[in-house]
Amino acid sequence: MGYRGKVREQEEARGLRARNWTLAAIAKELGVSKSSVSLWVRDIPFTPTKKRWGPHRRPNPASVAKQVEIERMNCMAAERLGRLDELAFLAAGAALYAGEGAKGDGKIVFANSDAAMMGFFCAWLRRFFVVDESRLRVSVYLHLGLDLERAQRHWSDVTGVPLAQFRKGYRAPADPSIRRNKHEHGCAYLVYSCSHTHRAIMGICRALLSSYCYSGVAQLVEHAPVKR
Repeated sequence: MGYRGKVREQEEARGLRARNWTLAAIAKELGVSKSSVSLWVRDIPFTPTKKRWGPHRRPNPASVAKQVEIERMNCMAAERLGRLDELAFLAAGAALYAGEGAKGDGKIVFANSDAAMMGFFCAWLRRFFVVDESRLRVSVYLHLGLDLERAQRHWSDVTGVPLAQFRKGYRAPADPSIRRNKHEHGCAYLVYSCSHTHRAIMGICRALLSSYCYSGVAQLVEHAPVKR
């Protein structure tokens, strides 16, 4: 493409440099060489920050405490949940779809950028419903500048849907405010056109809510003391 062809990368590089990013960080973010970045931003002032990007910087105590608490809560949650039985798995999948799935009648649509959630939902769908694998479709929403073919292979592995059943990906304009390594595989949309299955799933979602309302748990929550 050459130097003159990468106009968008040059503009993004200059914007990041103005926010005091290092040459190495900009090069990694944009997927270009450090020498190109150096040429593009040579006239923009830069103030080095002590050990901002260095491997030996002193860890922030609050950040360390946060990570320790997160790990502790993860362990507590794993011990508390254990391995889901059939009923718990059924309820968990219905709750996930109630929050992330499409509610319109006629087809199942589940979208997510989290591979673990997408994998969980696909396993749930296949476990509790008769699925015609040939009717499953996947679309990938990905920002321009990221590798669509790589993202599609990733989501094919996650969903178990062959690449031949993928629809044309949607390429969104690049957003400099979003880190590319955070959403490198974009967001996947799993679609299964089957009114019967969709209605069955929505029935389970409604039953889940009804079971909460009539279980007496709602009354306990209602009369629980309010923390101030």
